[in-house]
Amino acid sequence: MQSLWNDTEAATFGTDLLGQRVYTSRLLGRNPALVLHGGGNTSVKVTEKDFFGDDVELCYVKGSGWDLATIEREGFSPVRMDALIKMSKLASMSDADMVLQQKAAMTNPNAPAASIEAILHAILPFRFVDHSHANAISALTCNAEGEARVKELYGNRVIIVPYVMPGFILAKTVADLISGRDLRAEGVQGLVLLKHGLFTFDDDARKSYELHIEMVTMAEEYLAQKSGQAAAAQTEAATDLKALATLRQAVSKVRGYPQIARLNASAEAAGYAGLAGVAEFGTRGPLTPDHSIRTKRAPAFIGEDIAASVQKYADDYKAYFDRNAAGHTQLDAAPRFAIWPNQGVVSFGDTLKDAKIVADIAESTAATVQLAEKVGGWEPLPEKDIFEIEYWELEQAKLRKGPARKVHQGKVALVTGCAAGIGFAIAESLAEQGAQVVGLDIDKEIPDIMKKIGGVGIVVNLTEDQPVQEAIDFVVSEYGGIDIVVSNAGIFPKNEHLDVMQQMDWDRTISINLTSHQKLMNKVIPYVKLGIEPSIIFVGSRNFKAPGPGASAYSCSKAALTQLCRVAALELAPWRVRVNIVHPDAVFDTKLWTPEALQRSAERYGMTVDEYKTKNLMKVEIKSKDIGNMVSAMASPLFAKVTGAQIPVDGGNDRVI
Repeated sequence: MQSLWNDTEAATFGTDLLGQRVYTSRLLGRNPALVLHGGGNTSVKVTEKDFFGDDVELCYVKGSGWDLATIEREGFSPVRMDALIKMSKLASMSDADMVLQQKAAMTNPNAPAASIEAILHAILPFRFVDHSHANAISALTCNAEGEARVKELYGNRVIIVPYVMPGFILAKTVADLISGRDLRAEGVQGLVLLKHGLFTFDDDARKSYELHIEMVTMAEEYLAQKSGQAAAAQTEAATDLKALATLRQAVSKVRGYPQIARLNASAEAAGYAGLAGVAEFGTRGPLTPDHSIRTKRAPAFIGEDIAASVQKYADDYKAYFDRNAAGHTQLDAAPRFAIWPNQGVVSFGDTLKDAKIVADIAESTAATVQLAEKVGGWEPLPEKDIFEIEYWELEQAKLRKGPARKVHQGKVALVTGCAAGIGFAIAESLAEQGAQVVGLDIDKEIPDIMKKIGGVGIVVNLTEDQPVQEAIDFVVSEYGGIDIVVSNAGIFPKNEHLDVMQQMDWDRTISINLTSHQKLMNKVIPYVKLGIEPSIIFVGSRNFKAPGPGASAYSCSKAALTQLCRVAALELAPWRVRVNIVHPDAVFDTKLWTPEALQRSAERYGMTVDEYKTKNLMKVEIKSKDIGNMVSAMASPLFAKVTGAQIPVDGGNDRVI
């Protein structure tokens, strides 16, 4: 591990103490082997003038909800030192009182809530304090000989702290350990919290940070020597996509909501999942108790029967809860990641962001557990201690602060023909309601277009078999399955009567407007059957019931597409896959309808453009977003018991009615 300190970069953060604190905090946060997703905390002690011009001693400590990798000055909470010191001298203090009193002691009530370790930071008699959950420290201390290892490695440079509950209890424990001691005179430079993490401190920002790097490096080198630097097991395996979709479906059912599933099939992950004994040592517990908030106490181990493996995990979790609960309400029993032999490690989340966070923790856990097992055995905290953190009110409160759940959150949607117009509006509406959207289109701009809505775009000619299959495989391998399919791709050929129409125009229209949809169904249905509240929606047209002269190819293709929808509804009902079709009409806010084209069409009817846009029974304008919102609704629980339906979105058409 190397120091990332750079004088030029450091100068950009300012020469004041808080600026230096921000910089070195970010240096810690840059390294995932030290800090992952909100973990760790840092502080600096300063003297400032208050509003009335009086000097006040403050401890600026990392605020709740901030990540060290990106923290700003505003991410540090200014807490009065005298209040924190008084709290440390109390015999006992509830979590609620601690949070309340820390908030009351802040000189800026608009700052975030101070870290639960604020009291501990305050009582350490150094200006800068750095704390991380370094992987190497976990591997070093999560062992029956952890304390002896720390003594052997660091000697008197650190104080060894037995594991206790974070917050007030930890602060009191450290206060007792340092009471009456002169840490500077003794040469004490840090604390090693067994099965938790590392603290380093100094009056200089750079020295405190580089002490951290030095001590973690020492742990890494010690472990490498003890393990003989043996290479991690690595293997390659072809991904079983249907099995992955089955696993995602099983976990989603236990969770109660659709889950994004991220498979890490790298050689390292697959090798770890294939290790002898990993079902036992890989499920003993987390690197640090903080991880249990995101990952639960342990991952699932997936055997040959996927559904049974997930159910066993749920049953074991309930038993774990029953053994340790005391008036708690059980959280869901679904795993947050799984060890899957011959495949890799799978992470789950309500959103793609959540799943990626779990994936990062799972990857770090696998590497550290494997190393620790080589050098004497992985021995994390007992389950009772993990339970106390997982169900700790202060941590659960953080989870409850998230936004309300969206209708399609956790679902994966595949939309074709979505580079513009109705297709884009559909993709946008689904994304707005929380779906992870993948758009397929022949337009080369589709990747950039989908980025606008947080989706992924793939350039695909939907009439070609192999590219379509590859796109579907990508979606399943990337997100774990497919729940919503919107088959929208289509063209409207030039108006020509049957006696003058070119055969190639007819063939091309049928190929794109009908056959490509059939090809898509052939390849995507096996995964949709394994989806969560699965739904297939076709985009038809008013023309299927009310055709016009010169539109034979278009009208016939949409009529046949409607029939394809009806047959699919009949075939997929046993799997509770809903199949419906929406029939738009007169949607003019698309690339096809230029102002000139609209003017010409309106003149043919003897209307103004506004009259032409609203030439339906309700006299309303139909926009692409109206179709998008309807399709999103049709894929939602509102249509949970509707299949084979044909929904017009046309403001009312007398010929159709």
